[in-house]
Amino acid sequence: MKILVTGSAGFIAGYLVQELLDNGHHVVGIDNLTKYGESDKSYDSHSNYKFVKGDVKDLNLMKELIEDCDHLIAGAAMIGGISYFHEYAYDLIAENERIAASTFDAAIWAFQNKILKKITAVSSSMVYESSSVYPTPEGEQLKCSPPLSTYGFQKLSIEYFAKGAWEQYKLPYTIIRPFNCIGIGEKRAIGDIDIRSGNIRLAMSHVVPDIVQKVLKGQDPLHILGDGSQVRHYTYGGDLARGIRLCVEDEKSINEDFNISTSVSTTVLELSEIIWKKINPNKPFKYLSDTPYEYDVQKRVPDVNKMKKLLGFEANTSLDYALEEVIPWIKEQIKIGTI
Repeated sequence: MKILVTGSAGFIAGYLVQELLDNGHHVVGIDNLTKYGESDKSYDSHSNYKFVKGDVKDLNLMKELIEDCDHLIAGAAMIGGISYFHEYAYDLIAENERIAASTFDAAIWAFQNKILKKITAVSSSMVYESSSVYPTPEGEQLKCSPPLSTYGFQKLSIEYFAKGAWEQYKLPYTIIRPFNCIGIGEKRAIGDIDIRSGNIRLAMSHVVPDIVQKVLKGQDPLHILGDGSQVRHYTYGGDLARGIRLCVEDEKSINEDFNISTSVSTTVLELSEIIWKKINPNKPFKYLSDTPYEYDVQKRVPDVNKMKKLLGFEANTSLDYALEEVIPWIKEQIKIGTI
């Protein structure tokens, strides 16, 4: 299968493109490199991979790239963690709507005129931002109040793009909702603002790399946002990539939506202490609570049964295993100055 992946230089795509190539697919990647700039990937020289530096909003370029592709994975977006979508509240919704429209325009064209079979749209667990149902099943995004953040609202909009393209043009789709992806490859973004957390500048706005870099840099006591009771499900990037690949390959995923997540709940405070003990095994764990952000969701617990039943998929990589990969990588990035 030949697959066009938008946002191919991003964090999640670093795992996804490799997963697709390892399983025999041909991949065309497009990214404008505005988030991290130029970066080397392990698969850059792979014979089945072609990278194009370009803007997904360029519809003519998208048509050129998609005309001989069987599948499109729509991953391109302005994306970040909690500080990011507070700082760029307007840009996140405006720019991502433009990206979505161009992506779906190209997909509809290729479905009608070329060989495209389906689009897989990467949404977000933030569509459940206003939910109070736990674990949160697929379909709850249609029952709960709309997301309060512009980021969450726009991710919900992506899902309506997919549904609208099916209703009007019969373009088959799958919607993917990742939950707190963790792994290597996430560096400080070019557009990140300078935010202090105690005596340390935030490296990026996602919690795992931020805590790791603060502990590695010797922050003591450790600063965390809020009281640490926020519940998350930290899902390894390799698991997420495998789940997306299965959705691409399996016809049972057509016109379905899936939560992709580990089933294990972890509070931010528990996460912080785990990371602390891995890096500072002989020092007592101490922390201070910083003022949380407005849209810091306190509880995010997915129901993961649908994907298990329909596709036989489980995200089973442990947090401990993922951190064994993440911590040395961040340590090296600090050394070379990217974080």
